[in-house]
Amino acid sequence: MDDSDHPVTPLTGPTLDAEGRLTYIGEDGRRYVVVEGVELDAEGSARVMEALQAAGPLFQEIEALCHGWLERVSRAPLQRQEAIALLLATLETVLEVADDDDIADGNGAGDP
Repeated sequence: MDDSDHPVTPLTGPTLDAEGRLTYIGEDGRRYVVVEGVELDAEGSARVMEALQAAGPLFQEIEALCHGWLERVSRAPLQRQEAIALLLATLETVLEVADDDDIADGNGAGDP
């Protein structure tokens, strides 16, 4: 597994760059595009920023829960970086399964 396969922990919350792409700064100091090929117009950008700002407290709560989980799991013989990789992989898996379930039920993520 090379470095490009390792998840990069975000240091910042998602923001919109000058081109209207959703990006974040990773722990390595580089800017990452969350979804390639998605560009938003001014109205779309404003709606995304409003949604992100409204969800900010929830994201902070999720972040605090993740830190608590890491603290508990890292007490075992598991190294912190291994625990982070496990957490991210598990979250990605359960979120993808939830997306697959929504699509199978006809409730796609983009549906109101």
